[in-house]
Amino acid sequence: MWDFFHNVGAIVSITTVIHLVVVTLTIIWILSIKRDSTAAMAWCLTAILLPFLGAFLFWVFGYQRVYRPLLRKKKHKKLFRQQHPRRRPSSAKRFGHGWAGMARLAQRLDAFPATIGNEVVFFHEGQSAFDAKLEAIRGAQQHVHLEYFIVQPDDTGRTLLSLLCEKVRQGVEVRLLYDAMGSHRLKRQTVAELRQAGGRCEAFFPLFDPLRRRTQINLRNHRKIVVVDGQVGFSGGMNIGDEYLSKSKSFGFWRDTHMRLTGPAVADLQRVFVEDWHFASGEMLKGKRYFPDNSKIGESPVQVVMSGPDQELKSIREVYFAAILRARRRLWIATPYFVPDAGIHDALCLAARSGIDVRLLGLYHPDKWLPFLAGRYYWTDMLAAGVKIYQYSKGMMHSKLMMVDGRWASCGTANLDNRSLHLNFEVNCLLYDPAHVAVLEAAFLRDLETAIALDAATYAKRPIVYRAAENVCRLFSPIL
Repeated sequence: MWDFFHNVGAIVSITTVIHLVVVTLTIIWILSIKRDSTAAMAWCLTAILLPFLGAFLFWVFGYQRVYRPLLRKKKHKKLFRQQHPRRRPSSAKRFGHGWAGMARLAQRLDAFPATIGNEVVFFHEGQSAFDAKLEAIRGAQQHVHLEYFIVQPDDTGRTLLSLLCEKVRQGVEVRLLYDAMGSHRLKRQTVAELRQAGGRCEAFFPLFDPLRRRTQINLRNHRKIVVVDGQVGFSGGMNIGDEYLSKSKSFGFWRDTHMRLTGPAVADLQRVFVEDWHFASGEMLKGKRYFPDNSKIGESPVQVVMSGPDQELKSIREVYFAAILRARRRLWIATPYFVPDAGIHDALCLAARSGIDVRLLGLYHPDKWLPFLAGRYYWTDMLAAGVKIYQYSKGMMHSKLMMVDGRWASCGTANLDNRSLHLNFEVNCLLYDPAHVAVLEAAFLRDLETAIALDAATYAKRPIVYRAAENVCRLFSPIL
């Protein structure tokens, strides 16, 4: 019996020593690469409180700053931009209503120069957006470029892939770039027909890449882009799958915002795709075939901004922050995942305390409980500051919108959470036309008609179990 306890004690002692060594090395590792003190503290606590598991979680989810794939991405970006110099910005005089300064600031934050002469069409649900994409692809004469976070191997995905195969057989170049994590259900055999027909398919950041000795599941390409012949572009919140067309029983009605672009801004969506394609495939695309001289179709100013972990300064996060500070009358936001960093959190509370009409539309039926509960932790501060919070009850609310003073809006792929603003590759379109902003605001107000408005006093009385869960989940905020 004594030998048994002696052996158990020895095993415990050895395990404890190993754990202390692992925790110490992990904390040194965390502090050496995490600039944000909140994120560093959260990860250090995770490493201490979760023996061995904490170190593993940081290796999988937290280590995102200094590693080979991002260094390679930066080199590809530098090479691409050397061979594709950006054009000069449009005249600030054309913007009017005092927002030219925002366009200049966004460009200094690495956005593309704003362009005049675009036409924008919005889609507020999936079927109309998907039908418009299929129509544009059917009319393609030269090339079709697609970049998605999620491509599902369901009826919707097969419909798209079938059309792409048909276009390849007609002599149209087709390139499909999908995120390896988001599209993990998309197997090689699913896209085999497209490849056999002559189409090109590439996965962005493969999950397991033994040739480069890496396993990467954290930094994902969350962008959604379609460009046809360099003349028609689509972007917004919708991926490819039955759920986005409200055909999934799990999600029910799917509320999203997508947009169709024609005009000079399409070239910037094309640049985002081509840069990512160059990184994933090594193929450099340039010339008039891919960047035709797009004439002015309309009068709308549009500015494309992309961001990702390959940037020192996160462009979309900084644009959001600047827009919040610029608001004077109203600031309306729609996002399914709301897990703000300290700066965004304080800016929103300050705006509400200043008397600005700040409204936040989020989920009532969550698809991911961890970010949902983490986000609820911040609702208390928001409500206390005067932010009006609404929960969309009709189904899944997936729009990513920010609208300021009826004069400026951002529509794209980036949520108002740490994952979108610091970890993912994202792309947004900044809109400077009050007429387009009015369309988005009208849709937002319609959404509020079927939303549940939170009452601060009632919310404060929620069960203690929820409060405990929210406190635990918010510790994971740096990776959500």
